[in-house]
Amino acid sequence: QVQLVESGGGLVQPGGSLRLSCAASGSIFRIISMGWYRQAPGKQRELVAVTTAGASTNYDDSVKGRFTISRDNAQNTVYLQMNSLKPEDTAVYYCNAYIYTSMTLWNHYWGQGTQVTVSS
Repeated sequence: QVQLVESGGGLVQPGGSLRLSCAASGSIFRIISMGWYRQAPGKQRELVAVTTAGASTNYDDSVKGRFTISRDNAQNTVYLQMNSLKPEDTAVYYCNAYIYTSMTLWNHYWGQGTQVTVSS
């Protein structure tokens, strides 16, 4: 069993910054990728940023230049540094990971979500 535990959400003014963290724990053999999705009220969940084991990264166009994803492989933790936040960034942010739990078995996991609200 694998758990993803997120932290770092909250209320911030436009132009402010927040840092999200997501720690994976449990029966982890190898992490393939970790990333962040978000879901605003009335909208579908969308990819924000993802990083692979090889440290490649991919961002949604709406956050390029403002958000940075990083990963601590030793701690099985992924971070999302969010700068220059805008009201349209308001959403529940979900951690996402593809993880091998053995040499041949992998699965897709989600965190419980953390609320980010950007408002004055």
